[in-house]
Amino acid sequence: MGRLPADVLAELDRRLAPVDAELLRRYPGQVPGRQPVHTVYVPADRCHPGLVAEWGTAALAALRDHPPLPYPAELHGRVVDKLRREPIEDLRIDFEDGYGVVDDEVEDAAAVAAGRLVGAGLDGGGLDVPFVGVRAKSLTGAARRRAVRTLDLFLEALLGAGKLPAAGRFVVTLPKVSVPAQVEAMVLLCGRLEAAYGLPAGWLRFEVQVETPAAILGPDGLATPGLLIEAADGRCTGLHYGTYDFSAACGIAAAQQSLAHPVADFAKAVMQVAAAETGVRLSDGSTNLLPVGETAAVQAGWAEHAALVRRGLERGYYQGWDLHPAQLPTRFAASYAFFRDGCAAAVARLRAYLERRSTGILDEPATARALAGFLLRGLDCGALTEAETGYDRAALAEV
Repeated sequence: MGRLPADVLAELDRRLAPVDAELLRRYPGQVPGRQPVHTVYVPADRCHPGLVAEWGTAALAALRDHPPLPYPAELHGRVVDKLRREPIEDLRIDFEDGYGVVDDEVEDAAAVAAGRLVGAGLDGGGLDVPFVGVRAKSLTGAARRRAVRTLDLFLEALLGAGKLPAAGRFVVTLPKVSVPAQVEAMVLLCGRLEAAYGLPAGWLRFEVQVETPAAILGPDGLATPGLLIEAADGRCTGLHYGTYDFSAACGIAAAQQSLAHPVADFAKAVMQVAAAETGVRLSDGSTNLLPVGETAAVQAGWAEHAALVRRGLERGYYQGWDLHPAQLPTRFAASYAFFRDGCAAAVARLRAYLERRSTGILDEPATARALAGFLLRGLDCGALTEAETGYDRAALAEV
């Protein structure tokens, strides 16, 4: 029975239905589908057909030339298979810091060559990678005109080559973002480029590099990443942390600049909370200690890289940047070890939840989805098989 007037529910609906709709718009939940474990940055003038296989070969050569292996022996077969089959999951053709400032005609030619390379097709065409994109220069100051021209020439060459990457497989990286107005300008540019080239509306999407303190906290004390996501009008696919620009801007001495520094942890935590449930993914940055030179130096580089990859995974950053072929073994080995170490417990907890069995852990629906998501990530990167999890992808996606 109850004593509440009959019109109370109608009043609550009137007040909260618009709130429900707005929350659903802003926080649609995790985007389905594969997220690459890394993004490999290669300067535009070093990108060419055969690049991906060359990186895999160089990574295998590093393992051969600098023993012992930088991972447990039981992972060796999986890592070697990955390096032969798919050494790069996400390639970013770089026209910014990794490329530098060159004469306009030189960058013009590089933009056209990059467009033709991507336009030749993925999956064994110009590039054999699941995901690809370009990083142009920023939209700040004098770099703005160059950034727009590079994207314009790239797209012209891409379409002229005849094969448009499927939606979701291509992304533009927007560097040096500080304020929402720059993201709004990128939205405008994407729309104009789509109209100019007859591209499907919304096909051009971008990821935002968080490299400045203002991109974390504005002068009003508000957290900026949420404002950047909102300003992107649905086109932002990810927030990528820029290790060294951000650390330097915060006054951190060069020797202490690291993905594990407290300022990095603070920035990435703000990014993580702001992006949660928005469908915008996160990526950790890079380490500049490369595994190159004599064996002792290679082993030191491997040890640091593997530790940082594992640290990021444990903190919910499932993607990072790689800058050298010799980082690939530790990227995949650390990722595989993370998912394999957690597989048995995740499967047991998920099975108990789905079968409604009582155990010593009381999991809720959100945790069950996280357990399924963990196993899906392990399947996507090759760390796990469906036989090892006891579930196929479709069943896990439905949890």
